[in-house]
Amino acid sequence: MDISNTLNQVLVKLFRDINTLEERAIRTEEYKDVTANDMHVMEAIGPEGAKNMTSVARELEVTTGTLTISVNSLVKKGYVDRSRSEEDRRVVLVSLSGKGKKAYLHHQRFHQEMIAAVLQDLSDEEQRILEQALVKLTCFFRAQG
Repeated sequence: MDISNTLNQVLVKLFRDINTLEERAIRTEEYKDVTANDMHVMEAIGPEGAKNMTSVARELEVTTGTLTISVNSLVKKGYVDRSRSEEDRRVVLVSLSGKGKKAYLHHQRFHQEMIAAVLQDLSDEEQRILEQALVKLTCFFRAQG
């Protein structure tokens, strides 16, 4: 099999496997009401404090309307708090609730464990090569969008 076919098969399987593993890691008994999409919205909001909806939507590369649907669900589930800016009442701010911050940290642990597992058997040189290859791959995908 040539390198192109091998890379195609590996990338397709890798993306599928990561999505499946992430979904399983997220859906514990405590977080059975959270989807991978919910978690990515919470990750974009982050634990640092309130962000406006426009900046979160831009980070996720979705419309504000699409984000509103996800945020409504997360507010209802108790993971996100929504408020209006004191400076400009038209601006909607979102932040993680205590429950949301806990779910965020749970998701971060999954990512940390995944990266540690990937790197554990690689030499320093192999780690640098993997990093360079993945950065180039990311640039390629970004250029396609």
